[in-house]
Amino acid sequence: MKNRLLAACMVALLWLTGCANIAPGGPSSTAAPHEGDALTLQPSQEISRLPTRASGPRVPLTPVDTLASPSRAVVPLAPPVDLWDRIRRGYAMPDLDNDLVHDREQWYASRPDYIYRMTERSKKYLFHIVEELELRNMPTELALLPFVESAFNPQAVSGAKAAGMWQFMPATGKYFELKQNAFRDDRRDVLASTRAALDYLQKLYGMFGDWHLALAAYNWGEGSVTRSIAKNQRSGMATGYTDLNMPMETRFYVPKLQAIKNIVSRPDAFNSRLPLIENHPYFQTVTIHRDIDVALAAKLAEVPLDDFKALNPSLNRPVIMAAGTPQVLLPWDNAEIFQSNLESFGGGRLASWTVWIAPTTMRTADAAKRVGMSEADFRAVNAIPPKFMVKAGSSLLVPRANNVSQDVAPTVADNGQVSLAPEIVLKRTVVKAAKGETVASLARKYKVAADQVAQWNKVAQSAAFKPGQQVVMFLPAPPARRAAAPTRTAARKTAPVQRTAVAKKGPATRLAKR
Repeated sequence: MKNRLLAACMVALLWLTGCANIAPGGPSSTAAPHEGDALTLQPSQEISRLPTRASGPRVPLTPVDTLASPSRAVVPLAPPVDLWDRIRRGYAMPDLDNDLVHDREQWYASRPDYIYRMTERSKKYLFHIVEELELRNMPTELALLPFVESAFNPQAVSGAKAAGMWQFMPATGKYFELKQNAFRDDRRDVLASTRAALDYLQKLYGMFGDWHLALAAYNWGEGSVTRSIAKNQRSGMATGYTDLNMPMETRFYVPKLQAIKNIVSRPDAFNSRLPLIENHPYFQTVTIHRDIDVALAAKLAEVPLDDFKALNPSLNRPVIMAAGTPQVLLPWDNAEIFQSNLESFGGGRLASWTVWIAPTTMRTADAAKRVGMSEADFRAVNAIPPKFMVKAGSSLLVPRANNVSQDVAPTVADNGQVSLAPEIVLKRTVVKAAKGETVASLARKYKVAADQVAQWNKVAQSAAFKPGQQVVMFLPAPPARRAAAPTRTAARKTAPVQRTAVAKKGPATRLAKR
């Protein structure tokens, strides 16, 4: 009540002061103030905009209700001490406190070296993630989620083929527009994967209205969480994170994050040491205008190759294609160094690799020979495993000739794929030529290349064979024969044994069939 009265008095005082400054002739009067008049105060902007007698009747003033006035958040005057302090200030998720959390706290506390290595690895990426979370008004403890997913290793790949520090499955990555082609995998890209992960988490929070359930869905799948909630609802049970029946990995998922959150909040209490991470950007983006070798880009930036790859983990090959990867990340202080060294570079071409499109399906050895590479090098640079051949249309990395100045086309750089097929084992076979048989006719008959038939028999491609002449061919070996099915007699002899086995394992057998 006292606050309301005080506010009303202040408003009245300002209004009376404003009136005292207006001459009797109205606001347009030019009468000068008399000598000895009291010190005049200029009215505030709000009061000066009130209607005057010249524009109509004066609007009466009413006291301001401080309780009804809009509240304003007070911005802390002291900046965060470091990035860890900034993360702590943005915590906004409800805490989880149960035995699983305590179990994970003890597990991490017993491994201080692991915690330090993991947090040290995060230094390159954590500032960017925190910035993105704050821009979206999301809880900053979500910046700690890659500790749970991948220990902040952008090259991590799970047994289920999830990749990157946010661990995107291939299909989920495509849904969130993370490109995956022969030359880059955006599930590993720092900027792209973080954007996709936060998009996904926001989507899940919108579905469930609960961050713990959203995290469970991120790990287990939104459909699984939805079905588990529906099952509990049908049984009249609670539907919170701790109430659902879920796999052990998902049950430990939020407790792991909570344990890491607690360690970041109070590292000394858990025998942990956090490396200093300053509250400023670690990297900045640099535009790439021409294809350039990864090793050369790192050299021009004066950055160790491993550090360059850690900031640009989406690159699958030893060359950066400007049409597909127009930007790279560099440590903040090295971006300008890179630009300066690139402008003054006089060492010839920037890229020593280009892309060759396989015209037909061929053995890896034949493809390597055609582009002038050893089979081992060809397999290594294109990640082709043994006993596989390349299919027609595959985009394969090959050495760039000295006279080639054109960069890889955008369609290839953005969409190139390497398609493989099991290598066909060829067996030397001798066939007899029919009357009028030629190299070309035999090639068509057995679906092989005419030049190969000519090479196998040391004749010209236009050669003809005499009737009955033996011709050497290398044809696919026939598939191995399967074991013969048991005869009726054998089946009768084993029938009683089979019936006995089924009788003993009946329920299990029926479940397996379902």
